[in-house]
Amino acid sequence: MFDNFEKKTGVNMDEVMRLVQSLQGADLSDERTVRQVIKKVSRLANKPVSRSTEDKIVKAILSGNVPKDMATIEKMLKKKR
Repeated sequence: MFDNFEKKTGVNMDEVMRLVQSLQGADLSDERTVRQVIKKVSRLANKPVSRSTEDKIVKAILSGNVPKDMATIEKMLKKKR
């Protein structure tokens, strides 16, 4: 499974796991922390995020418009199919 993920995304799973570990206990209600996380993910994925997109992501996270658990995310993804 991880090999497929790495092949499709070009993102190393070890780096993803390090990122996940660094996020445990992170205060995602703090704007500065959220911006740092966005920058880390952007670098990891090698996908630049414009300032306006970053602002939208920060606003969504801080306002609680982002699902907090995997079950909710899975439901959202199934609806889009």
